[in-house]
Amino acid sequence: MPETPVITVDIVSDVVCPWCIIGYKKLEKAMQRFEGKARFELAWHAFELNPSMPAEGQDINEHMAQKYGATAEQSKANRERLRSAGEGLDFDFHYRENMRMVNTFDAHRLLHWAGETGHQTALKLALFKAHFTDGKNVSDHETLVAIATQAGLNEARAKDILSGDMFAAEVREIEEQWQDRFITGVPAFIFNKKFMVPGAQDSDVFAQIIEDKVLAKAA
Repeated sequence: MPETPVITVDIVSDVVCPWCIIGYKKLEKAMQRFEGKARFELAWHAFELNPSMPAEGQDINEHMAQKYGATAEQSKANRERLRSAGEGLDFDFHYRENMRMVNTFDAHRLLHWAGETGHQTALKLALFKAHFTDGKNVSDHETLVAIATQAGLNEARAKDILSGDMFAAEVREIEEQWQDRFITGVPAFIFNKKFMVPGAQDSDVFAQIIEDKVLAKAA
């Protein structure tokens, strides 16, 4: 009996990127179609939408206007589209008027560590939920420690990492590597180190790529 093929999926994303969680949830649906036919190994890679964001963050409406030129009405309409999309994927976007865009570098440092312990996806999903559903500040160290602990990581180790600059150089290097590969927007999904799929594609698109390009090449 042939071995079940292993498909690696490298996901470049940020924890405050709504399309990143939407893209993942669509990928998740596609992967479920291959149960028994393929096994997936996921790795999450750092990308900062706002690397220069100050520690105190920025009001989300002000941020959207400044970065994208969006009016308050346009931002509200976009958030409603995201909320509707999330509903269909069992993810709750709970936008609040006082929501802030925050710096995510320390979250990425914890995610890098989580990748060494087998808890990376659990932490990534917990961070998405904390930011978009629960309205938590995912740049705050106390909040990050609590989220990491809930995701199965060691509390003392999380505190130790955040208290210094551990994994900072590694995260910077990873970000530069993906930029060198011309990934300037997220999400981006790379299958078996070869097939890059940009954006939050539909589940059918992911499934077709897995079937026609990834598995067919592995056969």
